[in-house]
Amino acid sequence: MRRALKSPLALTIALAVVLLVGISAWLLTDPKTTRADALRTGGLAGGAIVALYALWLNDRRRKVEEGRQEIERQRHVLESHRAERDLERVSDERFAKAVELLGDDADQVRVGALHALAGLARTRVAYRQTVLDVLCSYLRRPFEQKDEQPENERERVVRQTAQRLIAELLPKRDDTEAEVYNLDLTTATLEQFDLSGRRVGELTLRHASLHRSTRFHEMRIEGPLWMTAAELHGKLRLHDSTIGRGWFSGTKFLAAAHFERSEFGEQVSFAGAVFSDEAVFEGTTFADSLSLHRTKFDDYLDFRITAVPVPLELYHTLVRPEREHELPAGLETQRQPNGDVRIVAVRP
Repeated sequence: MRRALKSPLALTIALAVVLLVGISAWLLTDPKTTRADALRTGGLAGGAIVALYALWLNDRRRKVEEGRQEIERQRHVLESHRAERDLERVSDERFAKAVELLGDDADQVRVGALHALAGLARTRVAYRQTVLDVLCSYLRRPFEQKDEQPENERERVVRQTAQRLIAELLPKRDDTEAEVYNLDLTTATLEQFDLSGRRVGELTLRHASLHRSTRFHEMRIEGPLWMTAAELHGKLRLHDSTIGRGWFSGTKFLAAAHFERSEFGEQVSFAGAVFSDEAVFEGTTFADSLSLHRTKFDDYLDFRITAVPVPLELYHTLVRPEREHELPAGLETQRQPNGDVRIVAVRP
């Protein structure tokens, strides 16, 4: 009985009954109050107590439900963290295994490893720069381009796969919301390398050897483009692109080079570069300084750029004597006593 009285419901009912009886009895002491009015008033008082209990009970249930939901949320967070750690562990294992397989003797195994790395980079964006670094590192391995042995031909297929996967992992040129990635292809041997229409951060091709056609047109290169002391054995298509800084010092362009309608936003240097075939710069914009220090154009030159940059370094800039070249206003060719023809600025 004592335990039952401790129940909130029992206490509420008891209090409601006490109020009903007490208030009704008190009102009946007034001769003007009818029995029905006294019972109605007493009932309202007792009902108010019951209503207050219902409100308290509902609030308690709400707090219990909120507590249960918070516990469920914390459990879900813990499970998510556990799943994320498991996924990271599996991803790390996949990455390590794929990198290990890149050293396999079988070319089909190496191709499979490259695709496994690319798949990991697509599903786990945090791995994308790391995977790109690994693909670039593979292309930096020594490779004899002119060697036509069967083993070398199989390796060429693997390298073509690596090049294609690099391009596929880079965002499109107009996708400015995507993260930008860097490529380091120093000393790499590349064949028909195609990054056209892609967006990249820093692109490094120092001492690289590029064969057949190199397609860099309609690109957005936000970081510097380092192509110093490189050798391009095929046509370079770098037209209609947007580039930050461009460094081509000492590079040998052994085939045609097309830069038309591209925009360079920072310093550009072709110091010591040699163009063995035609070089086309029609409509190219150099927003900052341009160096043609000891640059040599051994074939046709179309240098009809949008405006002559300031400063423009033209020291010992040679063109082929027997060809007609296109130059912008403010520049002209001048024959030297030794027979060389240089590009010089027109004096006002």
